[in-house]
Amino acid sequence: MYVPASVDSDRPQQRVLEAATEIPGGHVTGWAAFAWAGARWFDGLDGNGNARPVPIVITNHRYRSRPGILLTAERLPLSQWYVLDGVSGTHPLRSAAYEARRASSLRRAVVVLDMALQTDRISIAELVEHAGTLNGWYGVEQFRQAIGLADENSWSPMEPEMRLHWELDLGLPRPLCNHPIFDLAGNHIGTPDLLDVEAGVVGEYDGGLHLAGERRASDIQRESLFRRAGLEYVTMTSIDRRDPTQFLRRTKEARERVLRLGPERRWTVDQPAWWTPTVTVEQRRSLTAADRERFLRHRAA
Repeated sequence: MYVPASVDSDRPQQRVLEAATEIPGGHVTGWAAFAWAGARWFDGLDGNGNARPVPIVITNHRYRSRPGILLTAERLPLSQWYVLDGVSGTHPLRSAAYEARRASSLRRAVVVLDMALQTDRISIAELVEHAGTLNGWYGVEQFRQAIGLADENSWSPMEPEMRLHWELDLGLPRPLCNHPIFDLAGNHIGTPDLLDVEAGVVGEYDGGLHLAGERRASDIQRESLFRRAGLEYVTMTSIDRRDPTQFLRRTKEARERVLRLGPERRWTVDQPAWWTPTVTVEQRRSLTAADRERFLRHRAA
C-alpha cells in the first residue's frame, strides 16, 4: 500500500483511511468515525492544533497502538458497527459516547455531543437510551452528565462553550440555542447564538469571520434589530475563550441592566404558522432533501 506524494496526509479523512488500512478488522470510532462520514467539526485536532490519534476498536490483540493510532479493546456488538465507503466504523451513538467518555473535561464532552447532534445522526433521546447500556464503562458518568447539558441546535463548537459559561459559571437559566426571534407581528428579527428568554439577553460569538466587510456590517445591523425589539446584547470574542472573565462580567451587567430597566418586550419566541421549525433533531430529520438545503445551509456558514 502507498500514498501518492500529491495527497495531503494531514487531512482528517486521509488520516482515518490510512489508519484503518493499517489495522485490518478494526473499526474506527470517536472523532474519526464522524470525520470519515463527513461531519464538519470533527477535524481530529486537540485544543493546541495538534493531531490526535485515530481511535480504532479492535476485537483481537494482534495489534498495538502506534504513533497516530490509538487502539481500544472495548467490546463491540455487531449491531454497533457498519462499513462506509470501505472503512468500518462504529455507529454514531457509539462514536459520540466514546468521545464524550474520554473527553478531557465535562465541558469538552458537551461540545463533542453538541457537534455530534448537529449531524442529525443521533438525538438526545437516543443518547440517553445508549447511556443506559454502558453501566460500569470507563467515563460513563461524565457521558451522562454531558447529555444533561447538551443541546440539539448548536451550530458551532463556540456556542456550547459560551452557553456553559452562562449555565455553569454564572448559574443562569439555560438559554435557547439558535432559536428564531420574531416581532409581535410575526416577522423574523433574527436567530442569535443564545437567548436568555427570562431576561431578554442575546448572546453572540464573534470569531475572525465577523471582523471585516459585509459580515461585520450584517452583524451591526442584527444587533440594531435586536436592541430595537427591546433585547440586550452581549458578544463573546476569541480572546474571551482564553480568559472569559470579562465576558462573564459583561453578561452579568447586561442581564442586571435589562432586568432593572424592564423595557417593553417587542419580541417573542412563539413561531408563526408560516415558519418551518428546525431546532430539534426530529424536526430536521423530517425535512425533505430540498428543505434541508433551503433551511439548514446556514449551519455551514
